Formats: sequence, C-alpha cells, structure tokens
Amino acid sequence: MTEHNTAAATRPHKKWYQTVPDPMVLIFMILVATYLLTFIIPPGEFERTTEDGQTVVIADSFRYLNDVAAMSPFNIFVAIPEGLISASQYLFIVFIAGGLFHILQKTGALENAIGVAVHRVGIERRNMIITVGTFIYGFFGVAVGFENNIALVPIAVLIASAIGCSSLVGTTMAVGGIGIGFALSPINPYTVGVAQGIAELPTFSGAWLRTLMVVSSLALLSLYICKRVVKMDFEEPDNAEALSKPLSEYRLTKRNILTIGVFVAGLIGMLIGVFTRGWYINEIAATFLLLAIIIGALNGLSANGIVKQMMEGAAGVTAGALVIGVAASIQVILEQAVIIDTIVNSLSALIDNIPPLFSAIGASVVQGVINLFVPSGSGQALVTMPILIPVADLVGMSRQLMITAFQVGDGLTNLIVPTSGGTLAMLALGRVSYAQWLKAILPFMVVVYLLAWVGLIIGHYAGY
Repeated sequence: MTEHNTAAATRPHKKWYQTVPDPMVLIFMILVATYLLTFIIPPGEFERTTEDGQTVVIADSFRYLNDVAAMSPFNIFVAIPEGLISASQYLFIVFIAGGLFHILQKTGALENAIGVAVHRVGIERRNMIITVGTFIYGFFGVAVGFENNIALVPIAVLIASAIGCSSLVGTTMAVGGIGIGFALSPINPYTVGVAQGIAELPTFSGAWLRTLMVVSSLALLSLYICKRVVKMDFEEPDNAEALSKPLSEYRLTKRNILTIGVFVAGLIGMLIGVFTRGWYINEIAATFLLLAIIIGALNGLSANGIVKQMMEGAAGVTAGALVIGVAASIQVILEQAVIIDTIVNSLSALIDNIPPLFSAIGASVVQGVINLFVPSGSGQALVTMPILIPVADLVGMSRQLMITAFQVGDGLTNLIVPTSGGTLAMLALGRVSYAQWLKAILPFMVVVYLLAWVGLIIGHYAGY
C-alpha cells in the first residue's frame, strides 16, 4: 500500500454535517440557485385587492407576464446589500440585544440570578429544568409571537451553562420552544388570525386541535433535548455565554435584584406594547436599547462605558447578523424576477388531485415549500389562503383543517429555512451556526412533522 493510500485509509471519515459549508457559503449557494431558477420559472402574478386595510390575493386571477426583463449575474451581488437593507430591523435587534446581554453579563446580575435559582432547584434535576424551560419558551411562542422573543435566547444559554450543558442545548430549548409554540399556537394572530379572517371563520376557533398539537410537540422537544441534544458534540465558541464559577458560590446582591427588576419590568413593558400598541421589531429593539442604558447607569457605567460594552456585545454577534442579511437577498431575487406568485400558483395546483384524507398533509408540505419563498407568516396567509380555501372546498376538506395545515407547513419550516430572519437572529444570539443548528434540529423535525400529520388526520376524521 502506498503512503498516499495509507494516509487516506487512516483519515477519519467525516459525517455529513461536518462537511456542510460555512453558513454564509451555504446561503450564497442557495442565492445562486435561486437566480438560476429565474431562467426556468416564468414570471407571473395574481391580481390583488385591499380589504380592511390588507392586501389580499384574488383567487383564479393568476396570469403570466411577458414584460419582465431577464436578470444579469451581477444582480446576485446587488441583491446582497439590498437584502441587508431589507433585513435591517433583524440586524439591529441582534446588535442591540447582543449589547444589552453583554452589559447584563458584565453586571453579573443575570448570571447570579440563574446560578442561585439552579443551585436551589438542584443540578441533578437537569431534565426537569430543561423541560420547564422548553415549555416556558413555548408559552412565549404561543402567546407573544416568534420574532418578538429574539432577545430572550441568551437567558436559555446561561441556564444550559448552569446545568452543565452546551450553548446548543440552551439555544435548542429557546429557539425550538419558541418556534414550536409559534408554529402550532391556538391563538396566533399572525397566521391563524389572518387566515381565519380570510376563510370567514370565528377568530381562534378550533383551538382544541392546535392546543393538543402544541403541547404534545413541546413535550416531544423536551424529551429530544434531554435524550439527544445534551449528548451531542458541540464546540463552544470563544464568546459563548457561560457561568464563571461553581453554583454554590453564587449570591444575589441588592443591586443585582434591582437590575433584574428593571430588566423584567422592561420585558413586561415590551409585552404590553406588543399586545396593546402593535409593537414589533423596531419598538422591541428600542426597548432593549433603553434597558441597556438604564442597567448600565444603575451599575455605575459611564456613558463611554455603556457604549464600549454595547460595541463589544454587538461585535460578538456580527457574523450571525450578517448571515441574516445575505439570506434576505434570496427574497430580493425572487421579488425582482416576479416568480413568487408563479411558484405559489403551481404548488397550490398540486393539492387538487390528492384524496381528501391526505389533502391536509399535502397542503402542509406545499405551505412548507412556499415558506422558503414567502417567509412571513401573515404574508403567506394573505398570498395563499385566498387560493387554498376554495381548493379545500373543492376537495372536501374543511376550511379549519386547511388553516391548520397551513399553520403546520408555515410555522414548522421557520425552524430550518435559511430565509427565516427571526430564526437566524436567535441563532446569532445563541452563538450557534446554521450548520450546527441543522445537525441538531433536523432529526426532531422529521418526528414533529409526523406528529403534526397524525394530528391533521385526527382532525379529518373528527370532522374538525
């Protein structure tokens, strides 16, 4: 055997996830593939009308367009800065939240609070802590939304560190819990509320099936984290959030308690703004910026000190934030080529010939694919529901079940599609790369989809 063959034979075999390119490279490859699709998929659009202040697609109004110019390869590179601009709100909240939690980390208040709490509960109850944490984050996903919870991810990472687990465990607990809660929420105003309005159904009606699905899926996620994710190899980044001393040494000072009180009051104020004033990413980012200033001053930081700590925190999440902007360029190419409506129209037609029993499953798959191209939940509802509600009537599927199928397809795929700015923002704050995230979450996604499809079949037979 030659020296070359001997070296090849002794070289360790790499698993598939170890060969995944850097997230920036992976997303750029998807961007190039999207550009190539513009030469295959013809441009087309639906007619739209405005109802109650919302732009809604008119069913059966699709037409192909002949006056859309072909895009040059240079558009690929132009789309990247345009994507950064279009995703700027996600970038800013990542930078600001990174700065806020860096200040909280420097004050020691958050670390001390988590250290004291975990010490009192007992690290031997690790699985219980993971389960409770997953359900708490799931509740936030159910009640508050998806992107609204971006800045809460570092807390889960610190909790994971306190119980001797990796950042990946904390990120999965937070992002997975929020994602499942949002995806299957019985009271999701962005997806269920909009879709039921289009379908002329009572708002949040049929909540029993979605409640059953979200509770069972969160229980499954908790079990998955405890049995698999805690055992996964994960190389902690240099800037990962972690506890700095043994649990028994943690104490809460009066200033720590005051700092945590200010932080919690800020979160409550944010939630009030979300529910009563329609706050979204920009207002939430502003709240966290204000909290950073108040908490910094409370802990004796000068104006220059606050800025320095904010810059250090923002620097730690820069790579993840830039991935969000590059991912947004995919949407830019699709919109400029005017092929999103063509994709939606073609995929919707696939459901027509499926037996009623499997129509809901087929609809969830179709919605999952569409979510890659239309990552906004409410936006997807406004585009697809006027088309798929009549399809449901034609194939003998209830409108309620079609909406739940839409919710499953749209919501669950948020956890894996690279065009989901909210997911990428959370991963950036958890210091987990997109490739590492796929390695951790994909096996769970297979099982939770099967669970959701069983729920859709139960709904079909129950006359849902």
